[in-house]
Amino acid sequence: MAESMEYDLVVIGGGPAGYAGAIRAGQLGKKVACIEMERAGGTCLNWGCIPTKALLKSAELFQKIKKADAYGISVKDVGFDFAKVMERSRGVAGQMAKGIEFLFKKNKVDYFVGRAQVTAPGMVTITEGEHTGKYLKAKNVLVATGCKMRRIPGLEFDGVRVMTSREALANLKLPKSIIIVGAGAIGVEFAYLYNSFGSKVTLVEMLPQILPVEDEEVAKTLARSFEKQGVALHTNTKCENFRVGKNSVKVDLVAGDQKTEVEAEVLLSAIGVVANLEGAFAANLKPELDRSYLKVGDDYQTSIKGVYAAGDIIGPPWLAHVATFEAINAVNGMFGHGHPKRVKNFPGCTYCQPQVASTGLTEKAAKEKGLSYKVGKFPFTASGKAVAAAESEGFVKVIADAKTGEIYGAHIIGAEATELIAEYGLAMDLEASVDEIHHTIHAHPTLSEANMEAAAAVTGEAIHI
Repeated sequence: MAESMEYDLVVIGGGPAGYAGAIRAGQLGKKVACIEMERAGGTCLNWGCIPTKALLKSAELFQKIKKADAYGISVKDVGFDFAKVMERSRGVAGQMAKGIEFLFKKNKVDYFVGRAQVTAPGMVTITEGEHTGKYLKAKNVLVATGCKMRRIPGLEFDGVRVMTSREALANLKLPKSIIIVGAGAIGVEFAYLYNSFGSKVTLVEMLPQILPVEDEEVAKTLARSFEKQGVALHTNTKCENFRVGKNSVKVDLVAGDQKTEVEAEVLLSAIGVVANLEGAFAANLKPELDRSYLKVGDDYQTSIKGVYAAGDIIGPPWLAHVATFEAINAVNGMFGHGHPKRVKNFPGCTYCQPQVASTGLTEKAAKEKGLSYKVGKFPFTASGKAVAAAESEGFVKVIADAKTGEIYGAHIIGAEATELIAEYGLAMDLEASVDEIHHTIHAHPTLSEANMEAAAAVTGEAIHI
């Protein structure tokens, strides 16, 4: 292969934004290269979304088997092999990464493993890996380098006593006890996972509720569920004075004027992410930033002409499906295939049990905006399918305009919430009203009926409550 090659598009990063953008350009018949520093799929597929969902499925199945009596089924001597659970998750990630590599070949995308840098407008150099020194001429560049886990300042992350989700996903040993700092989606999912397999879990959040971005009512319901499951929750609480010993970690939990020491075998930091821009641009290239993230226009172009960006690297929400949407729209726009769209409505999902999913405004946000709204709510205890499946925890909550029925937001906590939320995402994109969801026939018995009943409840027309 020549040291210099010319492309219509060079993508830096092979995660949900990068690989989707590269594949889309390939579909459009463009000559494309994608450079990923580890493996196709990026963090989400290899060290995030996919392997964690495999682990959470194992945890869910283990918990269901333990409660088999509720279904009239007797199961004796239920156990688990945590190393095998972890190995399965790695296998799932590996299988999916191979799938992306196959799609690259199918769409004639040249795939390079290594680090890359935009060295000049229209020029990308591979700076690490077996192709080091190779430079690619690019009519367009898409930077999709994503984010990396934020680390607690002054604390050494050794992967044994102190870790992020990345190190946790490589750890084959189940800790007897764990302190999780941060109760966003990642912290909550790991709390559910470890607690399900018997670890003593302490979950700490400095804000007033777990899952801070979710509706308050949903967060309170999940908190009650977690406490019943045995997770020790501490909200409105800061962590101070970390002390890492040979066999444990000690932390002071500070809530107001109360200070409590907690000790655990392992500490997991889940306090968020930071932009992964190190080395992505040559020193003489200084793209405009917005709070350390690449600033882009409506067409996803950065302040450097011909250099675009999509996904986590352009800022929140840091979600794989949002990243994919952005990259596809950026590529469509740069090659004149329709007008690029920016993200408006998107689902947020947390895969603990009960699951949490939402789209649009929370009730608090609707109130703060001064909107005139009504709330429709339907509990899964009134859903025939949920009760039959012994999964009646939670509810569907809809926030709609008091006069027109325009949907401002939908919030679900319960079984398969992460699947059910898609209906409300589609409804909001199509500018449907709650009446239109109400009058769409939903199959009986299904969990999706709860979506219909919650919509009907906005106008007091729900049948089963």
